Amino acid sequence: MVLFLLLVLVAVVLGIIGVAAEGLGYLLIIGIVLLAADAAIAYARWSRRAGRRPIR
Repeated sequence: MVLFLLLVLVAVVLGIIGVAAEGLGYLLIIGIVLLAADAAIAYARWSRRAGRRPIR
């Protein structure tokens, strides 16, 4: 969970810097890609956990 939150924070910071600083648009792209990768990792962990429920 700490890794997830850290990656979200880094993605947001890179996005803000990429938008605010002229000529650093690549940081915005890196932030978006990092956020998308983090969401995919979180979805994979969530879907793996959902399969462990016992059948009643």
